[in-house]
Amino acid sequence: MYKLLLVEDEEDVRDGLVEEISWELHGFQVTGTAENGREALEWMEKEMPDIVVTDIQMPFMNGLELAAWIREHAPSTKIIILTGYDEFEYAQKAIKLQIDEYVLKPFSSRELVDVLLKVKTHMDAERAEKENVQLLMEHYRKSIPVLRELFLSSLVTRRLTPEEYIEKGASYGISLDGQTFMASIIRPDPVQRERDVREEAEDPASALSLKYSEDRYLLLFAVYNVAAEICQLRQGFKAFIHHNDCVLLSVLPDADESAAAQRTLELLEEIRLNVNKYLKLTVTAGAGSVYRSLGDVFDSYAEASQALDYRPILGNNRVIWIDDVEQRKADPLVFDSLKEQELVRSIRVGTAEELEETVRRMFDGLESSKVSVQDCQVYIIGVLTAVIRVAKEFGIELEELFGRGSLPFADMYHYNNLQELREWIHRVSSRLMITIAQGRQSGYNQLVEDAKAYIHEHYRESDISINKVCRHLHISTGYFSSIFKKEMKMTFVAYLLHVRMEAAKEMLRSTPLKAFEIAETLGFADPNYFSFCFRKKFGITPKEYRSGHGGGESA
Repeated sequence: MYKLLLVEDEEDVRDGLVEEISWELHGFQVTGTAENGREALEWMEKEMPDIVVTDIQMPFMNGLELAAWIREHAPSTKIIILTGYDEFEYAQKAIKLQIDEYVLKPFSSRELVDVLLKVKTHMDAERAEKENVQLLMEHYRKSIPVLRELFLSSLVTRRLTPEEYIEKGASYGISLDGQTFMASIIRPDPVQRERDVREEAEDPASALSLKYSEDRYLLLFAVYNVAAEICQLRQGFKAFIHHNDCVLLSVLPDADESAAAQRTLELLEEIRLNVNKYLKLTVTAGAGSVYRSLGDVFDSYAEASQALDYRPILGNNRVIWIDDVEQRKADPLVFDSLKEQELVRSIRVGTAEELEETVRRMFDGLESSKVSVQDCQVYIIGVLTAVIRVAKEFGIELEELFGRGSLPFADMYHYNNLQELREWIHRVSSRLMITIAQGRQSGYNQLVEDAKAYIHEHYRESDISINKVCRHLHISTGYFSSIFKKEMKMTFVAYLLHVRMEAAKEMLRSTPLKAFEIAETLGFADPNYFSFCFRKKFGITPKEYRSGHGGGESA
């Protein structure tokens, strides 16, 4: 089932097409309708459609302007233009935009369906090619030189000297010249249970999830294949498989670290959307920090893995940047022991049940083994050290955890047996986990409050945008969008429009300014678009609102 967006400014034509065509019977789902190009862009941000059917002549943003935006930001989306014989000049411009098909006005529902089915045939062929498991396996055997993969894996598993990576990179034909370097991990999310997928799958593409659930490595290679194809179109990015993950290496010419990070995060977002679109699967990507030396990619990879630990908190199917979720230090917390890593992960991002189980397993080994008293004391000191280092990383005072005047390494001797020690460690760890979670939520709240304050201060500016707000807050747009929507129950665009509309009502009530003057004051470049938004939100025009509230002069 292909998702379709219908853009037509004439309401009767738009509604007629929706009602007269049996969309699902032909393999389409109308996910939204819009009456102008700007409204269509809002739909595009919510849910990326497979096909956009758009008229050319529309207010605020015409069909060709919309098509140009789609070609730049969603090049795989198919575009069908509705045009008339007298719009030949527009059609010529459309050719440059690589429009997929045209429908000449006036047209019947049958004519539009025929064109849609023609486009669908091409899309089915594209999808079938990506879904052909045998082709994937054949492409895998032919396209991935083993030595090249081993070398790229070595960059993220151990520190190489400049001489090593320059010499080996040159011998494998890999360009590693850059000013900024970054590592990211793209990890497939857990596939739905087979029964649920069978109940919901209505087309062969969805059934692909069942095949992949039987072969995890084939699923991983399918994700890698999508990432590799996209990287071929971008300079400075290399995708490869390492262990059970797809890894993205960024070797960029950008001297600005924030610019390098932004380029990488945008590419990860593009990979995520394409995996979902073509494979009907979701992935979560973790991104490390940006470094000035290729040798430090080792640290960036470790941070990308830590970013993925936040998946249970932030959810699947997203890009998580470590600089968004943690305040990094020059010397990040790193443990060699698997048990220590498990305890740290449980405290930072786990549930109460997971933490209790982790602590229990840590002490089960002690209780079942015949270790000396000294070895046991060293083990407990290691556990306490891990807890204290996590507390220090998040800026939490030890008195909050152990009590005023407490000496943790001395207090351990007050307990008579391992059972009492385990209960004590669990209490302290639980207290630390709750404090971190509360601080994180407080950070979310403060982030949203800072954004709201910035919006209220700058909403009159015509160039205010989510990118401008994020630059002010020094965070990525993807992370900000997720947090803002979760906390405010609406998108950034919707909140900005709400603030502007409330300000418009106040100005209509209390000032004699005309509607076009108010529109300009509130940052609207087009007075007609201001009136359109006002009527859509409140159900009446600015003039009608002013008349009903005894405002100043006529709007």
